[in-house]
Amino acid sequence: MSLTNITGVARSEGDPRVERKGPSSLSGADRLSRALGWFSIGLGVTELVAPGRLARTLGLEGKEGLIRAYGARELASAVPTLSVDKPIGLGARIGGDALDLATLATALGRDNPKRHNAAIATALVLGITLLDVAAYTGVKAAHRRSSGSARDYFDRSGLPRGAQASRGLARKDFDIPPDYRAEGTVAAALPVVAS
Repeated sequence: MSLTNITGVARSEGDPRVERKGPSSLSGADRLSRALGWFSIGLGVTELVAPGRLARTLGLEGKEGLIRAYGARELASAVPTLSVDKPIGLGARIGGDALDLATLATALGRDNPKRHNAAIATALVLGITLLDVAAYTGVKAAHRRSSGSARDYFDRSGLPRGAQASRGLARKDFDIPPDYRAEGTVAAALPVVAS
């Protein structure tokens, strides 16, 4: 059952029924950044709730506080990633990925019996980093503003037929009630109130 059908449950008798949704205004990069924002929330909560288990799985015992801090960072970067400030959130995610990779690099040594788990985690973080970079460049390209230069509208008047041809068109095309016409001065159009 689609969300469109579910929303009809609270519909009043006279309200129009939504038959289908129109096309989304979100670009592919916007959808990817939204998915990455929700992924950040899931990973951040996991790192906050179970840092000890993650540390044991990766061979990073003693770094539970760091993992918990990384969870807070993930949640902090999720907020702008899910908002209109996507480039800020995605940039924070890319920086966080670099920190994650540096931390995982310490777990890849031969003395770590869990280095295979750390290698898998490193490959996953590299893949997520590529998605973060793709989303960042896509969102920046989709929402690009001209940097520093104002748009040039010198050839536009706002009046397709020109200013002179447009004068008085409202009076000619529409039947304006007499009380809406402002003839003479403004003071003469105001009603007189007896004191």
